[in-house]
This record gives sequence, C-alpha cells and structure tokens, in this order.
Amino acid sequence: MALAKKGSRRIVVDGVEYRWRVSRKHWCCSYDGVTLGYRVEDAASPGTTLVVETGRRAVFEPSLVPAELVLPREVAAGIRAALSDGWTPRSNGAPFTLHLSAV
Repeated sequence: MALAKKGSRRIVVDGVEYRWRVSRKHWCCSYDGVTLGYRVEDAASPGTTLVVETGRRAVFEPSLVPAELVLPREVAAGIRAALSDGWTPRSNGAPFTLHLSAV
C-alpha cells in the first residue's frame, strides 16, 4: 500500500528521492510488543514499500514527547541497508521488511 503524501517526509539518498513516515501502528499509547518503525517508498515511482523495524521500544504517551525519535540520518541508513539486502523500490510486490537491532 502506498504512503499518503500528507504527513510523509521527503528524503534524498544517493541522488534518489524517497518519502517516509513513522508507521501508524507505532502511534499507540501503550507498549504491546511492537517496536518503533517507519515506512519508505520511492517518491517518483512507488512500488515495493520498505518497512523498517528499529528494534527500539515504541511507547508514545499522548501527553509526553516521545523519548525515541526516528531521525533522517537513521532513515537514510535504513534505505541503504535495505538496498544492499535486495530491496527494489520501483518493482511491485509485497512490503520488504528490514529488522534493525537497537543501538
């Protein structure tokens, strides 16, 4: 499923433009075993979506600022890692999942 343009952010990695956003399932109010994650797709020709699980605990209380954020440099590193693992962003197919360990 393609990312909505509204709410997504633009990032350019190695001359290619992508759009990304923190996954909606991670905007919850209690920890239920999910980790902080984000989704990425090619901005010009969306195909296979990249789903990145960071390995960091996802707890976002509505009244608090999240202690863990996804930064653009982390997204760029995730894109590069996925590309080296075989992600082809312009081809059609099931979402490509990348699991990163917590640092």
